[in-house]
Parts: sequence; structure tokens; C-alpha cells
Amino acid sequence: MIESAGINALRRKLPQNFKDDFLLTRALTHRSYLNENKHVLEDNERLEFLGDSILNFIVAEWLYQNFPEKREGFLTKVRAALVHTYQLSAFARKIGLGPALLVGKGEDSAGGRERDAILCDTFEALIAAIYLDTNMDTVKNFIIPFLEDESEEILKSHGEEDVKSRLQEWAQAQGYPSPNYVVVNESGPDHAKTFQVVAVINEREIASGLGKTKQQAEKDAASNSIKKLGFEHL
Repeated sequence: MIESAGINALRRKLPQNFKDDFLLTRALTHRSYLNENKHVLEDNERLEFLGDSILNFIVAEWLYQNFPEKREGFLTKVRAALVHTYQLSAFARKIGLGPALLVGKGEDSAGGRERDAILCDTFEALIAAIYLDTNMDTVKNFIIPFLEDESEEILKSHGEEDVKSRLQEWAQAQGYPSPNYVVVNESGPDHAKTFQVVAVINEREIASGLGKTKQQAEKDAASNSIKKLGFEHL
């Protein structure tokens, strides 16, 4: 088992019955590390494949149980948001996954430990590693608190009607191209960032929005734009 301060700190955030150091190492191993360390036999891509399916199932079951009044369309949209790269990378930052990553020197110097895609993929691989060494209940007990923390934001940001779709329909009805969403500010520590996004239509800034992920900030910007343009009740 490769040791580092980041890995040791991560261990304290993981289920106590997850004991397999070999699986943990593999889950943390990015392909760039494999390329530079020939003694390492496998990166985390196979685990990522399994973890993606496990997460989709757990999130789907949690939504089904916790939102019994919601229709399939809502459940599908929210599941997609919860397993989106932005969201899973946010979960990864909460447990300090970045400092624990095993990445190549080139990837490390290029900021790989903070890349959303790498953090998301590694989080999925970690979920698979925990499952293989323990059981599904352990994985659920690990991931569901993350989902519960997002429940209020879920209801706020994922109404039955997608505000981004409404804004796009309005723009097209006016003969404008689809809205663009531009990140204008990021603030806060890596594990609790706040994004500010501006909705731009026909090269005109309409309104801004805030969110814990870029996707949430885009929805907030779209909602504020609808209010500013005066068709929220149409």
C-alpha cells in the first residue's frame, strides 16, 4: 500500500469495515500514474465502470423512496444531476480525495488533482472498491448522507419544469440563439465552492445566479433571467 498524508486523511473518512488496501490503492490510481510507474499493474478505470452503475442504482432507489409524489421525469432529471461530473467531484472534495490521488508528475503539475473529471471518476472507482470489499449496505450508508445534504437544493433547483428549457424556448421565440452560461466567479475552499454564472442571450447579460455546482448556478441564473424578463407566470 502506497502511503501519503492525503491517503491517511482519506482513510479516516471511509467506512471502518473497508479494509482492503489493494483495492483502495487501485481506486486512487489514475492512468497517468500507471504510465510513469511500471510496477503498478492497473489503474482505476475498471473500478470506475462498476462504481458508475452502483451509484446510479443507489441514487435511483433513494429518489424513489424519498420522493414518492414525484413523477418519472423529475426522478430522471434529478438522478442525472446527482451523478453528474460536477456533483460527484463536489462529493470527492468533501472527503479530501484530491490530495490522496495517485497521478503522474505531469498530470499533477497541470492541476490534475483538482480536475472535476478526474475527481468524479475516482469517486466512482472508490465506490466500487468499497462495494467489493464490503457490501451494498455499507456503500449506501456512505453515499446517502451526501444525497441528504443535497435534498434541499434538489427541490429548489429541479422543479418539474426545467427553467433552462423555458429560457431557451423564450430566446428562440424571439429569434435569438440559445442562451450561453458563463462562469464569472468561483469562491470558497475546494470542498465548498460557490459558483457565479451569468446567463447571456444575444450577447446581452440577462441575470446571474449562484450555486454549489456550475449546473446549479446555471439554473439559478436561468430562473433569475426569467423573472427579470417578466414571463415567470407564462
